[in-house]
Amino acid sequence: MAWSTRQLADLAGTSLRTVRHYHEVGLLAEPERRANGYKQYGVPHLVRLLKIKRLTELGFSLAQVAEMGDTDEHPEEALRRLDAEMAATIDRLQRVRVELGLILRRSAPTELPPELAEAAADANLTDADRTFILVMSRVLSPKGLQAYKEVLENHLPDPALAEFDDLPADADEATCEDLARRLTPHVREVREANPGVGDLKAATAEGERFATHTIAAALNDLYNPAQVDVVRRLAHIGQDTA
Repeated sequence: MAWSTRQLADLAGTSLRTVRHYHEVGLLAEPERRANGYKQYGVPHLVRLLKIKRLTELGFSLAQVAEMGDTDEHPEEALRRLDAEMAATIDRLQRVRVELGLILRRSAPTELPPELAEAAADANLTDADRTFILVMSRVLSPKGLQAYKEVLENHLPDPALAEFDDLPADADEATCEDLARRLTPHVREVREANPGVGDLKAATAEGERFATHTIAAALNDLYNPAQVDVVRRLAHIGQDTA
C-alpha cells in the first residue's frame, strides 16, 4: 500500500505543509516516486511522522527530535530532561500566579520585585517614590533589600514627609533647611531601626561606588531641585550629628 503526501498527512492528522517542512529539515526521509513522478509513502513514513507528532505534542522541539534520530529506542534520557524542564517551568508559572494574585488583590506596582511590591502597595507612595524604590532594588544587597522592605512595611505618616512631597521646585534655602531639620528625627529613627537599609551591592562588577552614583542619578532625575536639596541637607545633618 502506498499513500500520496495528502493521504499521509490525513492519516497522521497533520498538514501537507508540515510534511513538506519535515522533509526540508531532514526529519522525514523523502519517499520513492512512482513512474508518474508522484511520491509514494509507506508504513515506515507514517510511523515516523506519528512519532514526530507525538514527541512535539509532549513538548520536544524539532531540533531535539532530530537529535534523537529515527531509531525505535525509547528516549528515556531525553524524556527525563524534558520532565525536569517542565517541572521547573511549572514551578516558575506557579510563582508568577502567586505574584499576579498579589498584584490583583492589592493593586501592587507591577514593576517592583515581589518582595517589595506588597509593602509598597500599603505605603501611599508618590510616583517618584515608587520609581526610586525600583532603582534601589537594583543596587541594594539582599540584606539591604530586606531592610528596605521593613521600612515600607512599618511606614508611618509624618507631616514633614507630606511637605516634602509637595515642596515646590523653587523653594528657598531657608524653607529647605527648615524642612530638612524637621525631617531629621524621622530619618534618624528609620536608620536606627533598619541599619541595613544602606547596604549596597558592593560585590557587583561596578562596585559600591557605582551603586552610590546610580542612587544619586535617580534622585536628581525623579525629584525637583528643592527636594534634592533637602535630601542633601539631611545627609549633611546626619554626618554632623553622627
